[in-house]
Amino acid sequence: MNSYQKRSKEELARRVAQDIHDGAYVNLGIGMPTLVANHIPAGREVILQSENGILGMGPAPAAGEEDYDLINAGKQPITLLPGGAYFHHADSFAMMRGGHLDICVLGAFQVSGTGDLANWSTGEPGAIPAVGGAMDLAIGAKQTWVMMDLLTKKGESKVVAQCTYPLTGIACVRRIYSDLATLECTPQGLTLIDKVDGLAHAELEKLVGLPIAA
Repeated sequence: MNSYQKRSKEELARRVAQDIHDGAYVNLGIGMPTLVANHIPAGREVILQSENGILGMGPAPAAGEEDYDLINAGKQPITLLPGGAYFHHADSFAMMRGGHLDICVLGAFQVSGTGDLANWSTGEPGAIPAVGGAMDLAIGAKQTWVMMDLLTKKGESKVVAQCTYPLTGIACVRRIYSDLATLECTPQGLTLIDKVDGLAHAELEKLVGLPIAA
C-alpha cells in the first residue's frame, strides 16, 4: 500500500502558482493549467494571456455569473481584471512568438527527461487534427512548464527517455509539475525539485523509469 498521497488538481495548481514570479506574463494552456488562475497568491501581480486574444484574465467566474462572450482558448468562461484587454488573435500569436511571455504552462501526453514535449496528438483515430498554438507557446515563451499527472491511467510514466508521440517542441520544457513530484528538465536529464511526503526517491525513479538527480 502506498504511504504517500497524490496532489489533487487544486493542490497542483497552487504549487505551480507559487513559482510564478511577480510581474510575470503567463499563458495557461487548455485543461488542467487553467486552474492556476484561481491560485495566484494574494498581492502578486501576474498578467494572464490567452491565445485567442486576451490579456489580464482573472480567476474563473462564480457559478451563475458566466459570460460566454468572454472565454479563453479552451472555450471556458473567464473574468477580466481591471486594465485587461481583448485583441485580434494575430496580435496574440505575435506576442507568443516574439518572446513576450515569461512562462507558459501546458498539459502533456509525454515529456522526455531532456525536455522534449509531446502534447497535441497521440495518433489515435479521432484525435485533434492540428497542433494549434502549442508549438508557438512551447518555443516562444521564455520558460515552458508542464502540468500533468505523472502516470497514465494504465500506470505508465508520462515522463520518458524519448517521446513516442508527435513532438510539439524539442528541449523546450524547463519544469514538470506533477501530482507526485516537481522535476527540472536539463540537457543531462531530470533533477528533483520536490516530491510528495512519503514517496521515497528510489520509488519515484522506479515509477518514472529514469534516473533523477537529487
